[in-house]
Amino acid sequence: MSPVDKKTLLRQLPRVDAVLATAEVASMKSQLRADLVDDAVRAEVDLARQTILDEKDPGELDPSSIARHAAARLARLLRPGVQHCLNATGVVLHTGLGRAVYPPAAVEALQRELSGYSVVAVDIENNQRLRRETAVSRLIAMLTGAEAATVVNNNAAATVIALNTMAAGREAILSRGQLVEIGGSFRMPEVFEAAGVTLAEVGTTNRTHLRDYERAINENTGLLLRVHPSNYKVIGFTSEPGIDEMVALGREHGIPVMDDLGAGALVELDPEPPITASIEAGADLITCSGDKLIGGAQSGIILGSKHWIDKVRRNPLFRTYRVDKMTLTVLEATLRLFLEPDGPGDGHPTWRMLRTDPAELKKRAEALAARIAKELPALTVGTRPDFSQVGSGSLPGESLPTTVVTLQHPERNAAQFARALRLGTVPVFTRIVDESVLCDPRTLLHAGEEDELVAALKEIS
Repeated sequence: MSPVDKKTLLRQLPRVDAVLATAEVASMKSQLRADLVDDAVRAEVDLARQTILDEKDPGELDPSSIARHAAARLARLLRPGVQHCLNATGVVLHTGLGRAVYPPAAVEALQRELSGYSVVAVDIENNQRLRRETAVSRLIAMLTGAEAATVVNNNAAATVIALNTMAAGREAILSRGQLVEIGGSFRMPEVFEAAGVTLAEVGTTNRTHLRDYERAINENTGLLLRVHPSNYKVIGFTSEPGIDEMVALGREHGIPVMDDLGAGALVELDPEPPITASIEAGADLITCSGDKLIGGAQSGIILGSKHWIDKVRRNPLFRTYRVDKMTLTVLEATLRLFLEPDGPGDGHPTWRMLRTDPAELKKRAEALAARIAKELPALTVGTRPDFSQVGSGSLPGESLPTTVVTLQHPERNAAQFARALRLGTVPVFTRIVDESVLCDPRTLLHAGEEDELVAALKEIS
């Protein structure tokens, strides 16, 4: 762009007041505060000016075009932070997409129980105050055989408050092979520090023996801790004592035992240790997530002996980690699904997706690919065997066989294609492998979502 062209374009750039006088701006101001619209217009005029100075093409410079760009800017800024999307990644518990999909029963309970006032923390028989998590705690105890249970806002909080309650000012012994880090640089040594507990490391990364714990016990030992490595797996020459052995050692020395199970499994799901195994072994406190394998709202479940649960509830931290009525409603409705005779069925989206037959997924992928090829002939469409993932640090190393739809766009590379799908009216999240966009039918929840995927492809194609 020559200096002459640049000057010409700068002269063509409309004044802010000219843009503000357009019908487009008037329409925006009928729906939004005037100052927000004015700021968006000024920002678009400034952007156009800077684009010209950078010797790039600014596009149309008439007032109406600038106003439309301002409208698009506002639409982007005001797009809901939490919104419906399509998960075609094949990652069942996708942290970025809200982890577990709420069961329909939980969504119905939110509408039914929270459309007005709700009984949350009052006993309807005697009109006295009641712990807000009473119903959920009762369900957890029924499902696991625990003496008592309670709920906080996530498993990180459950771990901190349990450590603080059981061993504040003392040592807790933990295997070096269990010094985990989860998302957001949440590391066990830092958790110990935040909980006011001294970390005593024993064993090695791959092998820790019961005698290592026994040798480390001293007059300042307040806790034996096991942390299940939910987000990774150590294989090969490995060894660690079972929770039953740790409980026996703890009882011999009068030291409580805590078991942090991470993902938490209410039913058998190899290789994830079931919560009931820790209860049966006699662990004093057990912590796990309510929004991973249980499939409910983000929460941390603490269960075990009534003695320690009562102490957790009396801990001053407990109120800071308290859950609200929406979390309790979703978690309670989700837990009720585990009361069914054969466990959670198709009404539990997480379990349905985890257990979907690979043959069914192959059939769905082939049908979806044929439909896309017919309705969008410009795209290159195919299918291929692949693997889904559980996600969110659950069942590390466990891949679920699937068949994916492969897509290639005639004018966009895979990254551009995937980005366009994410920016559509309904965001679509996919994976990219070998310059193809992959769509896994495992995490498309129903036929309606397949319709939405086709519509999203049409929108950008």
